[in-house]
Amino acid sequence: MDFDRVLEKCGNFGRFQFVILILYGYTNILSSLHYFSQTLITFTPEHWCSHDDLMGLSAEDLRSVYSNVSHSSCTPLQGVINGTGIPLDSAELCQDWIFERESGYESLTTELKWVCDKSHQPAVGQSFFFLGSVVGTITFGFLSDHIGRLPAMLMATLSGATGDFMTSFVHTLPWFAFSRFVSGLSTDTMYYLMYILVFEYLSPKRRTFGLNIILAVFYCFGLMTSPWAAIWIGNWRRYLWLASLPALGVLVYPLLICESAQWLLTKKKYDEAVACLKRVAKFNGRQVEDSVFAEFVKHYREKMNQQTQVNKQRDTFLGMFRTPRLRRFTLTLLLKSVIITLSYDVINRNMEGLGTSPFKLFSLTSSVYLPAGFAILLLQNRIGRKGMACGALFVGGIITAVTGFLIAFLDPKENAILLACMVALGRFGSTVSYDAEIQYAAEIIPTSVRGQAVSNIHVVGLASSSLAFYVIYLAQYYKPLPSIFISCLMFFGAALCLSLPETLHKKLPESLADGEVFAMNESCFYFPCFYKRRNGLRKHADPQV
Repeated sequence: MDFDRVLEKCGNFGRFQFVILILYGYTNILSSLHYFSQTLITFTPEHWCSHDDLMGLSAEDLRSVYSNVSHSSCTPLQGVINGTGIPLDSAELCQDWIFERESGYESLTTELKWVCDKSHQPAVGQSFFFLGSVVGTITFGFLSDHIGRLPAMLMATLSGATGDFMTSFVHTLPWFAFSRFVSGLSTDTMYYLMYILVFEYLSPKRRTFGLNIILAVFYCFGLMTSPWAAIWIGNWRRYLWLASLPALGVLVYPLLICESAQWLLTKKKYDEAVACLKRVAKFNGRQVEDSVFAEFVKHYREKMNQQTQVNKQRDTFLGMFRTPRLRRFTLTLLLKSVIITLSYDVINRNMEGLGTSPFKLFSLTSSVYLPAGFAILLLQNRIGRKGMACGALFVGGIITAVTGFLIAFLDPKENAILLACMVALGRFGSTVSYDAEIQYAAEIIPTSVRGQAVSNIHVVGLASSSLAFYVIYLAQYYKPLPSIFISCLMFFGAALCLSLPETLHKKLPESLADGEVFAMNESCFYFPCFYKRRNGLRKHADPQV
C-alpha cells in the first residue's frame, strides 16, 4: 500500500487538487511580479544632457538639436545655434538631464539619475539580487528538508516581498544592493517548493498537463499585466509596494493545504503523514477506512527499515565526479545551466533602444509564455528531450543573432514592429529552453542523488544570472553586442546537448552505477523521432522486419 495507491483512494484529482492548483497559479503570479520587478524599476528612457536653451522642447526637437552630437545623452552643450547643439570643449560632465518618460513613469534611474557616469550602478545593485538567489536557494532548500516544504516556501516568499518593500525606500547604491540581496533570497525557491507540493498531490496522469498549463497561463498573466500596472501607478516605489504586498496572501496557504506527506514519510513522521492524507480525503469527500492507513504506515515502516540496513554507504553528489561518463554528464549539465539561465535573463531584460516602449515590448512579448508551454507539451514526447533542448537552443541562437544584426544595421524607430517580432521569437526560444532543461536534467541524474544534484545545478545557473546586467551593459559600447554574445552562448549550449543521452521511453538510472552505464552505446546524433522514421521506412521496404 504505497503513497500513490492511498492518494488515489483519498482523491488525486478532486477539490483539494483544484485548490492547490489555484494556489500554485497565484504563486506563479507572485513569482513573475517579483522576478521581473527589477527590470521594470530600472528601465532607462531616452534622455539628453539638460541646458537652459532646451527647456520646453519636444523629444523630436531635442533629437534634432543633438543630431550632430556624439553621446548625446551625456554631452553637455555650450548652447544652441540655428537649431543645432554646440558641445562644450571641456570634459565637463552633465549635472542634470531631460528624460523622455514613458507615460510619465518615474523609474529608479530617472529619479536617482543613475545614467552616464552612474549608469553602472543599477547593474551593480541588481547583481546582488542574483547573489541573494544563490544564498536563498541553498538556505531554503536546506530548511525544506529539515522543517518542511510548506514553512520553507512561506518563509522564502515573505523574504522576497520584504526585500522588494525595503527597496522602495532606498536612495543610495549600498542600500539598494542590500535590499536587492534580501529580495533575491526567494527567487525561484518559492516557485520550486510550491511545484513540489502540487506535484506530489496530483494524479501521475495529470501532472505534466496540469503543471505546465497553470505555469503558462498564470505566469504569462503576471508578466503581461505588470508593465501596465507600473505605468498606471506611475512610480517605481509604489510599484514595488504592489509587487510585494500580495505576498501576504501566502499566509492563508496553511489553512487550505497541508505539508508534503511524502516528505513526512521520509522523516518517519507517519502519524502526521496520515493526518495530511485524511485531510485530503475529507476535502475531496472520500471515505477511507482506518485499516488502509494502518497498512500504509506498516508498508513504509518496513521500507524505511530495509533502506536503513542496505544503504549504509549512500550515493552523493560528489560521487558523480568519480566515474568518467557521469563526470562528463554532470559538468555538461552545470555548464548548460549557466548558458540557458544567463541567455534567458538577458533576452528577457534587454528591452531598451528597440524603437518601441520597453513597457509595451515587455508586455506584448510576454505572451509567448503561453505558446511556449504548449510547445513543450506537444513536442517533448515526440522529438525527445535531447531534440527539444538542442533544437530550442539552436533556433533561439539563430533568432538572437539575426536580432543583433538587425539592431546594428536598421533604424529601430522605422523597424520597431520587425524588432518586436524578433524579440518575441527570442523570448519564445529561451523560455522553451529554460522550461525543458528542468525536466531533462532531472531525468539524466540518478534517483539517489536527484534532489541534491538538481539543486546544485540550479544554484550554479542562478549564480550566472548575476552577470546578466553586465552583458546588457555591453550595449553601451556596441548596441548589438549583448545579442551577439548570447547567440554564441546558445550555439555552444546546443552543441553541448549532443553529448548528453536521450531519456525518452527509457528506464531512468536509480543509482550512480546505473548512471555510469546509462545509454552507453548511444550515438551523439541519436534522436527518437528520426530513429522511428528510419524504422518505419525499413519495415515498409521489408515487411518481415
